[in-house]
Amino acid sequence: MKNIQTLAELKQAGYISKSIKDELRDNLRAKIKAGKPVFEGVHGFENTVIPELERAILSRHNINLLGLRGQAKTRLARKMIELLDEYIPIVAGSEINDDPLQPISRFAKDLIAEKGDATPIQWMHRSERFAEKLATPDVTVADLIGDVDPIKAANLKLSYADDRVIHFGMIPRANRCIFVINELPDLQARIQVALFNILQEGDIQIRGFKVRMPLDMQFVFTANPEDYTNRGSIVTPLKDRIGSQILTHYPETLAIARTITHQEAKLNTVQTEAVYVPSIAKDLLEQISFEARESEFIDAKSGVSARMSITAYENLISTAERRALLNGSDTTVVRLSDFMGIIPAITGKVELVYEGEQEGAAVVAQHLIGDAIRTFFPAYFPKIEKLERDVDASPYAKILEWFFAESGFELLDDATDDTYQKQLDAIQPLEDLIQKYQPEFPVQDKYFLKELILWGLVEYNKLSKDRVAVGYQFKDLYSSYINKL
Repeated sequence: MKNIQTLAELKQAGYISKSIKDELRDNLRAKIKAGKPVFEGVHGFENTVIPELERAILSRHNINLLGLRGQAKTRLARKMIELLDEYIPIVAGSEINDDPLQPISRFAKDLIAEKGDATPIQWMHRSERFAEKLATPDVTVADLIGDVDPIKAANLKLSYADDRVIHFGMIPRANRCIFVINELPDLQARIQVALFNILQEGDIQIRGFKVRMPLDMQFVFTANPEDYTNRGSIVTPLKDRIGSQILTHYPETLAIARTITHQEAKLNTVQTEAVYVPSIAKDLLEQISFEARESEFIDAKSGVSARMSITAYENLISTAERRALLNGSDTTVVRLSDFMGIIPAITGKVELVYEGEQEGAAVVAQHLIGDAIRTFFPAYFPKIEKLERDVDASPYAKILEWFFAESGFELLDDATDDTYQKQLDAIQPLEDLIQKYQPEFPVQDKYFLKELILWGLVEYNKLSKDRVAVGYQFKDLYSSYINKL
């Protein structure tokens, strides 16, 4: 087909025009029948969002993806490109991608009338058939629909009564394409009104020109839930013209969240080969996002984007990588204390409520890490009771006795792996506890687990932890109180 260069050759080849919605529908049907994945690389939506999106495409609907930030709304819209035909023919030189068999612009109609079957044809790849606009308060009708162009009128010596003086906006230029408007509620109501006729009747009006142009488009809108934003809303008549509204959501399990983070994190081979990340560390990292979505310090209405976990993972790797570089080591293993290095990735990704602002973003980030440890700890070791009748019978009694006998224990940020391991090995009760409750735990991850015990005891108020200039100091809780007194 790509070798076809004229309208006559296109007709002889038996090309049949097809609307973009039918194109998406037919290709989706073929993929489903063949058992091929439709939205590959989008995880956690297999039984929720994706079936609804497939039903909307089969119904030839314009779509509104409604959800909080970082829920893959734009990713889903961009994935729809893969359901388009690889190439489509357009009239050469057309601003609005005219179908040679069904032209709608004055330019294309005049060209075909002049050249007939010799009209030149171009082929447009599906990657070029995606247009996107972020709705901002400064967007105008002229940007989206079009306006009269006085320079064009002067150059072509045309009267303003001639419709050839029109300069088309983004939407007509995206004819036969997928057009995405992100954050639709941010679009001013009067601009939303300008979309009514395009969605329903297909005609547009530009500066008094009533231009009947049955645009062939697949609209996808994205928005935060109306009740969750003070910035604006979608006007009711526009919502009425959008065929399907689909609710998105955050990952429902740690496993799905891990898959997304691993897929999206921007790491090179040097980093992945130099830094080993224990599986438990990956789970703990994702748990921080789950805690953030439930935190009293964070505005749940604004959401906590999946981007927080992704950037936090990148920071975690970089923290360990920097330590290895300082120590002249080629490889290292992520430690729990390295999680303090992800705080900058958290502070910029959460919107705090009043109580959170009083605490401060960095303190809230530390709270989230602590909450994740508290939640995580009982999955590996016996629950730590706040009040215990028989303290000596506690599985943690030996560890607490060790700290009571020692004046202090420090884990330095930039200690070499050998030093770090020797420090933790010195606390023999840690090894005994792991052998009793986690005997099958991977050897390479064991030191992270040892550190988790210490941090867990701190979170459950059995040990104290203080930040020193170059690391963290762990002490017996009561001796710490006595020293302060």
